[in-house]
Amino acid sequence: MRKLNYQSIAIKVPEFWGLFFIIFGSVSFITFLYAAIISKLLPPLENPILSAIQRDRYYCFLVPLTLPVLITAVYFHWLSMKLFKHA
Repeated sequence: MRKLNYQSIAIKVPEFWGLFFIIFGSVSFITFLYAAIISKLLPPLENPILSAIQRDRYYCFLVPLTLPVLITAVYFHWLSMKLFKHA
């Protein structure tokens, strides 16, 4: 009977989750890229789901309108850390 080596299992678990998150992030990025940019450049499609994604105008404005909010949030985070350090 073969013994289980728990050290080798413990090493493989973080590798699995790392690979899982890389694949999930890549698929999410490609899906967003298609919905925001690529679908607008294609000719009209006959598939109702892809056609709805193509006619949608929400995701193409999502990132440009999120950037000012992100910059403001980063600035206030930096400011609060400065005030906390020098208080």
